[in-house]
Amino acid sequence: MELEEKYRMYDLAYQLTGAADFEVLDFSDNEIWLTRKSGKVSKVVRLYHGGFDWKNHMKNDIAQVFQKIKSIKRLLRGKQIEIHNVYIATYAPVDDWEILKKPMQLQDKHQIKMYVYYLSDQERNDELQRLQSAIEIKLQDIPASISEEEMSKGIDYYLKQLAEDKNRKQQEMENLFTNGRPMFTYILLAVNLLVFALLSISGGSTSTETLIRFGAKYNPAIIENGQWWRIVSSMFLHIGVLHLAMNMLAVYYLGAIVERLFGTARFILIYFLAGIGGGLASFAFTENISAGASGALFGLFGSLLFFGVIHKKIFFQTIGMNLLVIIGINILFGLMAPQIDNGAHMGGLLAGFIASAVVHLPGKRAALMQILALILYVLFTAGLVSYGVNHNITSPAYQLMNTQLLNDDGKYEAVIDAVTTELTKDDDLDSDLESQLLFQRSYAYIQLGKINPAIDDLEHSAELNKQFTEAHYNLAILYAEKGNEKEAARHIRTAYQLTPDEQDIRRMYEQITGQTVE
Repeated sequence: MELEEKYRMYDLAYQLTGAADFEVLDFSDNEIWLTRKSGKVSKVVRLYHGGFDWKNHMKNDIAQVFQKIKSIKRLLRGKQIEIHNVYIATYAPVDDWEILKKPMQLQDKHQIKMYVYYLSDQERNDELQRLQSAIEIKLQDIPASISEEEMSKGIDYYLKQLAEDKNRKQQEMENLFTNGRPMFTYILLAVNLLVFALLSISGGSTSTETLIRFGAKYNPAIIENGQWWRIVSSMFLHIGVLHLAMNMLAVYYLGAIVERLFGTARFILIYFLAGIGGGLASFAFTENISAGASGALFGLFGSLLFFGVIHKKIFFQTIGMNLLVIIGINILFGLMAPQIDNGAHMGGLLAGFIASAVVHLPGKRAALMQILALILYVLFTAGLVSYGVNHNITSPAYQLMNTQLLNDDGKYEAVIDAVTTELTKDDDLDSDLESQLLFQRSYAYIQLGKINPAIDDLEHSAELNKQFTEAHYNLAILYAEKGNEKEAARHIRTAYQLTPDEQDIRRMYEQITGQTVE
């Protein structure tokens, strides 16, 4: 009888994995676990060869089944879990166990229900029918005429099939993560570290002037001088050691995973397409100077999300939930910290997802989807360029940066025209921004030898921002040149009070006031 019960267990498993597309979770000599997702429900069939003399012994086993399901939830895709716990034995418990046929539910974050079936000699047909109705699959009982030799051969065959099925799926999952070695990831690390070292010895990685010189994203240079290459070069610049360390840590872990999943060639395309998308989004939505690999890194997040769309089950069994939590934390942190370039992050995330659809996963082909994804990427980046140009040229913050660039290039008349236009058209301009614009125009006036309008702009600038040391310092110099010692002394005293440690201000203070500072 034991051989027959064992054969019946393996035969049921073979039927479920064959016609019903159940997958093998685990199996042993007397126990087989199978699963299949149906809508939002993960159906788990547990086949157990062995009986119980008493109901309480059976209840203990049921409790252990619940605990096992809790431990393997990550392997199940559905939001709800439905367990069909099937016992196969000659005799049922001697006491009244019928109450255990009622559905049982475990109080958990996800709904876990269990249905119990007992395929004993006496109730086999009824219980088999009840199982068929519950999982909506037609099941065949073993023929009565089957011999012991046939059952032994059948068990060996079923065991082999179950093992092959489990090993094949395990190998398929492992193969997904071995499409490439992280060679380019290490190259990226080396290049970023080398560039950071060059930044550090050439003026410092936190120096705005140095960052611009090395190719940071600087909107005026992009629009006015056509330096679109900055979108790419800025991907390799980092502002400070902490910024570098955080991004390189992400490159090391994320890059290795994505390069193994997609292969080196696809990884390179995804990284740069995502970085360009993130850089253009930063250009479109963030006027400030920016740099860093964040856009490309969020693109790698996007590529993993694309992998999750193609391989949902493996995604949630491995990196899925952790990845979603990390992305959520990064987005939330970006919204809370104003200095973070959210445009680059969100643009990179979306660009990385689209770029992954363009190249697709190794061994996968979906020509129409890939073509549509390429068209979408082109439209996405073109839209960012168009919006970014229009948004920037109408932004007072951009106009301020543009005047700084024009002053650096010696285009002083253009500075005066730009500031005058901006001040005329915007009556509700932020006072600090207006103060900075006036300061830039005063500098242009000074370079053109127009001292009186320069003084007017600086007085207005200092009035709008009473902490503006540079405005007071320049006023002191201009008044001293005009011979107005009283006003020169007043402004240099203010500048010295605001910034007493600045050497140029200390020297000018001593020169104008005749007082020595210690």
